[in-house]
Formats: sequence, C-alpha cells, structure tokens
Amino acid sequence: MIAFLDKINAHANRSLVFIGGACLVGMIVLTCANILFRLTWVPVQGAFELMGLFGAVVTAFALGPTQRQKGHVCADVLVNTFPVNIQRMLRALANLIGLAFFAILGWQVVKIGAILFSSGEVTETLRIIYYPFTFAVALGCADMMLVLFTDFIKEVLPDKEGGR
Repeated sequence: MIAFLDKINAHANRSLVFIGGACLVGMIVLTCANILFRLTWVPVQGAFELMGLFGAVVTAFALGPTQRQKGHVCADVLVNTFPVNIQRMLRALANLIGLAFFAILGWQVVKIGAILFSSGEVTETLRIIYYPFTFAVALGCADMMLVLFTDFIKEVLPDKEGGR
C-alpha cells in the first residue's frame, strides 16, 4: 500500500512541479518584460494580476513536493531527544493534524471557488476568471493531503513495505 501511495505521490508531484515551474517561468518573463517596458513608460497591463494568480499556483503546487522531500521548516530539537517510538507517534500526530488542516483549508477554498464560478467574477484589468486559479489552490491542498496521509501511514506502519 505504501509503495502504491508513493507512486501516486511521485506522479502527482512531478505534474504539479512541472505546471508550477511553468508558472514561475511565466512570472520571471513577465517581470523582466514589465521592467523593460517601464523604461519606455508603457508597463505591461495586468502584470500585478498575473503575478498574483501565478504566484498562488506556484505556492500551492509546491506544498506537496516540498513536504515529500521534507523541505519544510521543522523544529524537532526537543522531539529528537525522545525514544524512537515516541518520535514516530509525534510525527504521526503532526501528519494527522496537518492532514486535517489541509482538508479544512481545501474544502473552504473549493467553496470559495464555487462561489466565484457561480458569480463569474473576473480580474479587474485583464478580465481573467478567478475560479480556475482558486481550484488550482484546492488541488495543491489535496496533493499536500495525499503526501501527509502517506507520511502518516509510513509512521503508523513502520518497517512494512519500506516504512521507517
């Protein structure tokens, strides 16, 4: 089961990193273009809007892959002094709390996306619809939940199918 979840995580994270990376490259190109065009007093219209929308996608799509690589900040100085079984229990509890947090967050973001979908709200300058970006953030939360669930299973079922 853990190997299966790891495969799903790897595939999902690879896809999200690719999309997030494309958005990040778009942000870089847009920033450079905006700087160059400002020299001629003609800034790129909607640059602020696009940076916000792409920034949300980049951030949300980086959550799961960063968690999978254990790249988030972790202050475990105290936890490392406990016996291994207690450390594993505390990591499992932290993963469970994180899973609950991102489940609630994702659910609320989906509710906001549904409201934006039904209202047809668009950005002010470029008239881009909001809801796809909102649902993209929810997708990032769902990916984070999958990674946290896999980490939780690895802590609860250690030394089985490649656990800790």
